[in-house]
Amino acid sequence: MEETIKFLNNLLSSETIVVGLSGGPDSMCLLDILLKLNKNIKIICAHINHNIREESKDELKFIEEYTSKLDVILETVTFPKKSDSQNYNELELREMRYKYFKELIDKYNAKYLFTAHHGDDLIETILMRITRGSNLKGYSGFELITDKEDYKIIKPLIFTTKDEINKYLEVNNIPYVIDNTNNLDDYTRNRYRHNILPFLKEENKNVHLRYLKFSKELLNYYNYVDKILTDEVSKRYKDKILYLDKFDKLDEFMKQKIIEYILDDNYMDNLYLVSDIHVNNILNIINSNKPNIIINLPDNLKVIKEYNKVIFTKEDINNKSYKIELESNTLLPNNKRIKIVEYSSNTSNYCTRLDSKELKLPLYLRTKNNGDRMIIKNMNHSKKVKDIYIDSKLSKIDRDTQPILVDSDNNILWIPGIKKSKFDKEISEKYDIILEYID
Repeated sequence: MEETIKFLNNLLSSETIVVGLSGGPDSMCLLDILLKLNKNIKIICAHINHNIREESKDELKFIEEYTSKLDVILETVTFPKKSDSQNYNELELREMRYKYFKELIDKYNAKYLFTAHHGDDLIETILMRITRGSNLKGYSGFELITDKEDYKIIKPLIFTTKDEINKYLEVNNIPYVIDNTNNLDDYTRNRYRHNILPFLKEENKNVHLRYLKFSKELLNYYNYVDKILTDEVSKRYKDKILYLDKFDKLDEFMKQKIIEYILDDNYMDNLYLVSDIHVNNILNIINSNKPNIIINLPDNLKVIKEYNKVIFTKEDINNKSYKIELESNTLLPNNKRIKIVEYSSNTSNYCTRLDSKELKLPLYLRTKNNGDRMIIKNMNHSKKVKDIYIDSKLSKIDRDTQPILVDSDNNILWIPGIKKSKFDKEISEKYDIILEYID
């Protein structure tokens, strides 16, 4: 406990801090230590009722009564139940918790968020990550200090064991509540806590400090490699897109590290959701001869290989069909435009000239339908639009929003930017409609 107190004395002076307070032994210990530092700090206690267990109401009442006697501010929130009567999963709860904490950080202009994760928690986290599979950063567990954009998350009990916390509570006569689910082996973390930690502590009573050293060592290696990796990534990965023409030239180790880096970029604090299995799955689609592949990762992340690039997105790539009547200046869902112009010297696929007497008005812009075919200009037979897209190496995502110009009889007149149809006229021919496709 001395190391925790020493760290806090060096860290704090006169800041405003938010402390996550569940009412359990760990958070009650942390709050008492902070109160006894004799520092000019403003403490905001943040209690979250997850609204899952019946005991949660009693725990909230306990915290309200306890903090009312102290010179602290108590902020509480009760998460609403899901409409489908199901419980939130671990990821959802974590995101909801830290969103609430961030609201309090902003409300009180706080500099730090304190949580009560301790040395035993670090051991459990590292062992679980090793068993499940992760990367170098993941294997390190969690850090004493985590830098966020405008505040820091501090875990000062990382130097301390659960036994030391319990002893502190007993000596200082500090009350607390117990979450009985912590005694159940239904949860993975509890099985590590009940079955593996006792053995490790028998071997070395200060094993938590060995794991802390191990964690720091891994983070040092990670940070060193990360400097080199960041430079390589910047040449190949931009706006959630990995460009394969520069990626394929790397050795296998660097490829793996770049994928891990990209997953870190997409998952941030939720990196525990992915493992080396997901890294291998991404590498497999990159190495595949198939030009278009989609795989789904946790938390709705889609990894989409499209020819020479791989896109990482959480956007819904389905149900993007549309049909829009052509106007003088039509804005399309892909953020491009079709404009009716009076004159153009453009003869590329980004411009078409039509004779309204050969068409049935009005004209429409829509996405591809199954079975669509078009007679390409200067060809005597029709071709599937699907094959035209493939020949043009149009990505799967772009196919879903690519506009097709049709008349009211559903004749395909033009695939803007890709192909002209038999209806297109040369500049020297007769026409009364000129359309341009504009980025």
